[in-house]
Amino acid sequence: MKVIELKDWGLEHVAVSDRADPTCGPDDVLIEMHAAALNFRDFVFVRGGYGREGGPLPMVLLSDGAGRVIDVGKNVTRAAIGDLVCPTIMPGWIDGPIKDEYRRQSRGGSIDGVMAGKMALPESAIVKAPDFYTPAEAATLPCAALTAWNALAGIKSGDLVLTQGTGGVSLFALQFARAMGATVVITSSSEEKLHRASALGAQLGINYDSHPDWAKELLRMTGRRGADLVIELGGAESLPQSIRAVRTGGTIALIGVLSGANAELELGRVVTRGLRLQAVTMGSRDDFEAMVTFIEQHKIKPVIDALRFTFAETRAAIATMSQGRHFGKLVIEF
Repeated sequence: MKVIELKDWGLEHVAVSDRADPTCGPDDVLIEMHAAALNFRDFVFVRGGYGREGGPLPMVLLSDGAGRVIDVGKNVTRAAIGDLVCPTIMPGWIDGPIKDEYRRQSRGGSIDGVMAGKMALPESAIVKAPDFYTPAEAATLPCAALTAWNALAGIKSGDLVLTQGTGGVSLFALQFARAMGATVVITSSSEEKLHRASALGAQLGINYDSHPDWAKELLRMTGRRGADLVIELGGAESLPQSIRAVRTGGTIALIGVLSGANAELELGRVVTRGLRLQAVTMGSRDDFEAMVTFIEQHKIKPVIDALRFTFAETRAAIATMSQGRHFGKLVIEF
C-alpha cells in the first residue's frame, strides 16, 4: 500500500512510499483510509520540532484521519464493517486525565500516523464518526474539534467566550459554544474572515490589526465585563492580553503557542483576580465519543477550507498549513 512518510527532517523529505498491507488481528479493525486533516503540529513535526519526543524516521505522517472499516477481528464489538471511524491520536488514552504514557504514543509524532492506504488498529483506538458525516468531515475531529470541546468544559448558556483566529480549533469552539448557548467573540486580522465567522454565529468580532490592544476593545464592547473563557492560541504575544480580557474568576484555556512559547506575565493580575490558566491538549477516547454525541444532537458540521488536496499533494498541504491563510480545516482526500 502507499503511505506518506517523512524520511528525514524537513518538508523536502516528505514523500510517497510503499509498505506492506497491515493484517487484522482478533481484537483489531482494518480500516481503508479516505481522508486526513492538517494541524499546525504536523508542520512543527516535519521540521524536527518535537525534539526527543519525535519518533524514529521514517514516520507515516499526520494525526487526524477517517476511513471505512473493511474487516474486523473475531473479538471486536465496538465497530462493524462499513462504519466510518476515526483513529484516536493517543491510542492509550481511553478516559481520565492525560498521562505521560499516553503522550509518548502520539499518532503522527511518536508513532505512525494516518497517511496510509489502510490501518489495522485495536478496536479500543477508534471512535465512530457522526452518522451524517463524510470521511473528509470526520477527519477534522480528532485534534482540533476535541481540543475545542475540552476547552469549553463548564461553559453554560449566557457565558461569554472569546476565541482567537479562524483556524480549526477556533471555529469548532465557536460552533460548540453557540450550541451551548454562549455568546462568542472572535478575533482576526481579516475583515472578510470576521464576516464569515459572523455567519457561523459569532456575535462580536475584533480586528486585531485595527485594535492592537484587543483586550481593551473587548472590555469596551462588553461594558467592562470581560470574557468568562478565552481560547488562547497565540501564546507569548497574546497571552498577556488574554489575562486582561478575561473577567475576574474567569478561565484562559491555553491551547497554542503560535507566537512563541516564552511569555512575560502579570502574575499579580492573575493572582488578585483569581484567574484560572488551564492547558488543554486534545482529550481521551471517552471525551471524543461524548463530543460525537453532542455533534449529532446539534447537527454541527465542520468548517473546511475550499482548498482541497490529494494524497500525493501532502507536502503542499503541510506547506499551506504553515502559511495560516486558510479558514477552518485543511483536508486531504484519497
